[in-house]
Amino acid sequence: MDRARADTVRERDVTGTRGRRYVNDVLALVVLPLPLLLAAFAAGGGGGAGGGGPRRWFGGGRGESQRAEAQAAKDAAAAAFYELDTAQRGLRISIETITAVDGSPAALRAADDFAALGRRIDEVSHGYITAVDTYDLDRVDLEASAAVRARTELNRAKDELNRVKGELDRFEQQLAPLLEKAETQLARLAPAVERARAALLAASNALDSVRASGLRADDLAARLASLAPELTKLNQGAGRHGVPETLQRADRVLREAEAVRAEAERLPERAAETDRRLVSLRTRAQALANRASSVEPVLSELRRRFSAACWQDLQPVPAQAERNVGQAEDKLKEAGQARDEQRWADATALLATVRALLNATDEAVSAAGDRLQRLNAVSKDPQQEIERTRFAIRDAQRLAMAGRHTPDPRHARPLDDAVGRLDRAIDGLEGRHPDYWHFLTETEAVRAAVARVVELIREERGGGRGAH
Repeated sequence: MDRARADTVRERDVTGTRGRRYVNDVLALVVLPLPLLLAAFAAGGGGGAGGGGPRRWFGGGRGESQRAEAQAAKDAAAAAFYELDTAQRGLRISIETITAVDGSPAALRAADDFAALGRRIDEVSHGYITAVDTYDLDRVDLEASAAVRARTELNRAKDELNRVKGELDRFEQQLAPLLEKAETQLARLAPAVERARAALLAASNALDSVRASGLRADDLAARLASLAPELTKLNQGAGRHGVPETLQRADRVLREAEAVRAEAERLPERAAETDRRLVSLRTRAQALANRASSVEPVLSELRRRFSAACWQDLQPVPAQAERNVGQAEDKLKEAGQARDEQRWADATALLATVRALLNATDEAVSAAGDRLQRLNAVSKDPQQEIERTRFAIRDAQRLAMAGRHTPDPRHARPLDDAVGRLDRAIDGLEGRHPDYWHFLTETEAVRAAVARVVELIREERGGGRGAH
């Protein structure tokens, strides 16, 4: 609507219309010549004679009553207009809040609906302003019929204003969830930006402290510097970049700055841990180099006392151990250089490679000694391994028969297979050069198969599915 005109009308109508009319009447009386002034008071007080005489301004009568009713209708319409205008102004702020934060279809629809309501408000406001401008209720010569028309049109304008005000109130109620969501985001905005700034400051201070201790932390400095454009956008504010994007940016800056700060604070400890691992792995590599030299005598004894099947897979161990230890030592040198250059990620990766090489070497060297020990034991007394395996089978068979007259075929069949497999392994010990290693791997495999059956039985009975 024409705001300047509407405000002027509202001010004119709401504040003191009756008072101004009274002042005008008094001024009219004051400027009259004295004889006319006396006549006017005589007409007002004495009622006059014969229907003639001057017009009555302050007396009763139907004309004055119609004027008063029209003025009352005008005052009521002005109040309705003021209420509608105030509600529209407040709701416009709510819509602007929503659209600044929310770009969802629901928010866009709300903005369109408000614009449509605004056009209807303009229409009824125009009708009210036209009615006010058409009739000057302060005129002393206003006809009673004009006062009646004024009252009718002003009442109609008031009803229209109240009707649209009701629509505006219902729209405001429907808008409440969107407004609450938008206000929540706006309430988060300032604290989120402040937290992001504080996190950046804390990261910068932590980085300065680390550098003062002699650590460069170049990668952390680069990561922190990359956040500078984001800080610039945060400082430019949500008015330029939008509330949702600013909130997301603040959260992202907060996470990245806190990560930089945490890594900077851990950097001295990380440097110390890298130094400890370098020393430890160098010592371990030297020890493994010494142990690897003992593999060849072990292989020699295995070749002398047992069949080829018992030691052929261990033949590459000495060369593999020497090669692994050599590679580990080379990687340790690279890791030491990376540590000196404070390339912490590279140093960590190289040390992990060294550990893997030494672990593989340790397992291979240990396997040769363990093989000789186990073959010595079984060659002297294979019966101990046989009884151990038979006990496992019998224990599983008892469990399979517990509470049953006949075993479940799903359990009985693999247990019967285990018995046959053990018997064949025992038969393989006959002869001049038995394959003790095959015997040991077979008994281990039998016990593993039996353990799976036991686990299956316990799972079924634990779940209440055991048959009787």
